[in-house]
Amino acid sequence: MTTGEIQHITDAEWEVMRIVWTQGKTTSKEVQQFLNQKMDWKTTTIKTLLARLVEKNMLSTEKSGNKYIYQSLVEEKSSIQFETAELLEKICAKEVGAVLKTIIDDSLLSFDDIERLEEALEAKKEYAVDAVQCNCTPEQHS
Repeated sequence: MTTGEIQHITDAEWEVMRIVWTQGKTTSKEVQQFLNQKMDWKTTTIKTLLARLVEKNMLSTEKSGNKYIYQSLVEEKSSIQFETAELLEKICAKEVGAVLKTIIDDSLLSFDDIERLEEALEAKKEYAVDAVQCNCTPEQHS
């Protein structure tokens, strides 16, 4: 897979990318067929979203006859890591633990997921600190 630069994408673009990641290569018609099960988007909406993702260098496109074939230029895992980092940058460092707990509380997890989380937390203990320092500007706290 060619690597594009990961960028923030909208929720709608994320829906399209999930289909492309699952399919590997796909057409706008196939994307619409999958999204019709979930959304009631018009063909023009799908094509606009695909065009935006191509402009953002998230998708490549090649013409095949009278249709275009789309393929991801970025890996799903890398995109998830990017979005996660972007989310965590928006909140106070002191709140990261609480946010992660909320995500865990609100998520359906398998036994394997829980085991991996337990292993990750155990490993984190080696570098844990007594208190996380706030990374906010003074104006953000009263």
